[in-house]
Amino acid sequence: MPGPRPRPGTGIAAVEAYGKHLLVDFSDGFVLRTHLGMSGRWDLYGSGERWRQPRHLARAVIEVPDHVAVCFSAPTVELTRRRPGAEGPTADLDHLGPDLCRPDADLGVALARMASIPAPTTGIAEVLLDQRVAAGIGNVFKSEVLWACRVHPLTPLADVDDRTRLRLLRTAAHQLAESLRTGDRTTVSGRPGTLAVYQRRRRPCPRCGTLVVGRRTGDQQRSTYWCPTCQPTPVSG
Repeated sequence: MPGPRPRPGTGIAAVEAYGKHLLVDFSDGFVLRTHLGMSGRWDLYGSGERWRQPRHLARAVIEVPDHVAVCFSAPTVELTRRRPGAEGPTADLDHLGPDLCRPDADLGVALARMASIPAPTTGIAEVLLDQRVAAGIGNVFKSEVLWACRVHPLTPLADVDDRTRLRLLRTAAHQLAESLRTGDRTTVSGRPGTLAVYQRRRRPCPRCGTLVVGRRTGDQQRSTYWCPTCQPTPVSG
């Protein structure tokens, strides 16, 4: 990484996750922000331990006594200075909505941001992925939350009433919190990691038995899965 960087021996003041961003706050005012996207990962090794990924894929390396943290293949790796007067490393993420992984996430703010989306015809699946509305929901939980709330992913935002919007956000916050608590993504009963619809195309819906369908949706063409019985196609008009 070119340019100034923390000097050897600089302490780490804090490590904080906000939505999909991980921030490492150094004591000399530098903040390292990484976003793993679909390809990145952080690995933690003991000193001298062989890396499990090729060294040329390393985007950032932080070495402390006895351990080395390596960020591999992340599309976003940014080292900046903390803004004067800022409280903590998240000050540069003001554009993000409330972090639903946090127990104190303000869902009222997320609802207000959802209501301010300029294109009300946007499908609700895209809206849930919009980190400016609420931070933390990724492609897996997008499909799982919509299934849990029986909402079709292509339903226009304008056709989703406030009560349902709040239920979607509450469900997302609950599922994310459970994922952090258990360390796996489990949304229905079964073994750890059991999901209702994500990547379960042509397999039975755990609620009604209908075969799950899947397709790419939205401007970013993200993979989306749903039950055509539990989540009926929205009727326009």
